[in-house]
Amino acid sequence: MRSSTEMFALILKKAQTDSRIRAVYLEGSRVNPSVPKDIFQDYDIAYVVDDIKPFYQDQAWLDQFGPRLYWQLPDDNAYFPLAEAADAYGWLIQFADGNRLDLHVRTLNNALNNLEMYQILLDKDHCLPQPTELTDQRYWVQRPSNAEFRGTCNEFWWCLNNVAKGLWRQELPYVLDMLDFNVRPMLKQILNWQIGAAHDFQISVGKNGKYYRQLLPTAVYQCFLATYATGDVAAVWSAVTVMCDLFQEVAGQLSQQLDLTYDQQEATNSRRFLDHIRQLPADASEIY
Repeated sequence: MRSSTEMFALILKKAQTDSRIRAVYLEGSRVNPSVPKDIFQDYDIAYVVDDIKPFYQDQAWLDQFGPRLYWQLPDDNAYFPLAEAADAYGWLIQFADGNRLDLHVRTLNNALNNLEMYQILLDKDHCLPQPTELTDQRYWVQRPSNAEFRGTCNEFWWCLNNVAKGLWRQELPYVLDMLDFNVRPMLKQILNWQIGAAHDFQISVGKNGKYYRQLLPTAVYQCFLATYATGDVAAVWSAVTVMCDLFQEVAGQLSQQLDLTYDQQEATNSRRFLDHIRQLPADASEIY
């Protein structure tokens, strides 16, 4: 596996020897001082160019970065419907030696409109402003308003209605999607706020909560993992029970800690309905 020194040398060599490339900068986890360093960190690189078309019309120039295992071209992929590339184009490349390069060519205007946390590697025309964002503050968990907290709790407890009827019908694909795309995001939001409150709202939980293991109390993290179920009705019921218990505990604590309004009656009624449906016979002709 090529070292970071070798990779940056390749990236800079292309910029230095190609007059069409006016600047190059690094983004992503390698710039963020809060991100733990490991062997899977990508190289998020942007080349600033006047015209992006020559770079994607003839892509043979990418071979100089080394043998590829496979790649993705988001701007040419039906799963990422975008307008015709005019200001930016990208390649996500997995190399045979284990390194990964997320490379973009951008016009100067596009680059200036998309700068976040970055490090300038080369600037031939002094066209890029010096970075002023030196922390990941933009990703910190934000303290919730009462309305945000109330809405999150309501969405969690309401959507369990759909989970209950889906489980009674044994419609597992529907249930699992309802849990993962409607219910779980509300649980994760509550956990994010718990982490934020514990760190004075000066912390990031990472993309999709990837730092939960380090940031949540061990018992809470283990409960969270137990909310992921296998494709079995009984297992899903058990996971939903853990999810409800965890949400109730954390939301209740947060409401007191942050002086927020928690509708305990809503939670109680939702849980009672859920438990009732769990005991409802498969041939029931009425709910009550």
